[in-house]
Amino acid sequence: MLRTRTLAYLKPAFRTYATAASPHALVYLEHSAGAIDSASLSALTAAQKLGGQVTGLLVGSAEEVKEVLPKAQKLKGLNDVLHASSPQYAHPLPETVSPLFEKILSSGSPYTHVVSAHSSAAKSILPRVAAKLDVPAVSDITSLEHDSSSNSTTFTRPIYAGNAIATVRAPSSVPVKFFTVRSTAFAAAPSDGADVEAKPLEAVEVASSPTEHIKTELTKSDRPELGSASRIVSGGRALKDAETFKKTLEPLADVLGAAIGASRAAVDAGYADNSLQVGQTGKVVAPELYVALGISGAIQHLAGMKDSKLIVAVNKDPDAPIFQVADAGLVADLYEVVPELVEKLKAQ
Repeated sequence: MLRTRTLAYLKPAFRTYATAASPHALVYLEHSAGAIDSASLSALTAAQKLGGQVTGLLVGSAEEVKEVLPKAQKLKGLNDVLHASSPQYAHPLPETVSPLFEKILSSGSPYTHVVSAHSSAAKSILPRVAAKLDVPAVSDITSLEHDSSSNSTTFTRPIYAGNAIATVRAPSSVPVKFFTVRSTAFAAAPSDGADVEAKPLEAVEVASSPTEHIKTELTKSDRPELGSASRIVSGGRALKDAETFKKTLEPLADVLGAAIGASRAAVDAGYADNSLQVGQTGKVVAPELYVALGISGAIQHLAGMKDSKLIVAVNKDPDAPIFQVADAGLVADLYEVVPELVEKLKAQ
């Protein structure tokens, strides 16, 4: 893999923040259905690598925060948890949540870093807050190292669909360093710590938000969640149609206890819901086992799954790019291979 080293020397920002003697990270903890998102647990692990204090931030409706707060207090690596409740936070929007961040990070704030998962919501919220404070934000980082002597933090992040790695340094002239974390690059923080202090915050109400949450549509499934599954079976455009996609992939996924994924071509063709898309513009995954059926291996798809521990590919085209990253490849008709594989697995 091509590696590039990019040193970012940023112009000094007007400093309105107190500089801490050691790092103090504020981690935005996202949650749903009463549980903290696994990607946020990875962000917490990344924040701990700074070597200083770590504070969690929970926002949501009063009912949501009441349910999730005890779980957040037990997360290993946190020193304390801030929480704010408001009906506006029931469905966090950048326009409604960013004022709270601005208030927390106002003059005299102890926080040197603001951290979150590289989620759809955080990708909108953190850059917005960073822009308001006139500081840069680094996205989708895969490693970090903080130098306390110079008060600088160095990150690595994939660029060009993962074909190169950029090294970015945020110097001491950046008073608050914002970054989002690629969840597959960091283990999830355990939830077996001692209870830490919970500190309530007063919500910042936005009188006339330009954006309104209308509804949330979720795809319900008894299968493992795609982003955190240890096994994934994915299908591509070769599956012909939605019915064939389902009939071919589901038996194999059932016997493996795997989640189901799809290439962008399969999603665009209507074979699968877009929540199942794996790739640069979908979910980035790194399971123990990734089975690619009828997926050619476009660079955008490879960017989302090539860090998988074991990649198995089945494709009729011997020149398909997927074979360049596969640990085990079979040039064959998937409609013959998959049923036979299912039968052999069931016989074990």
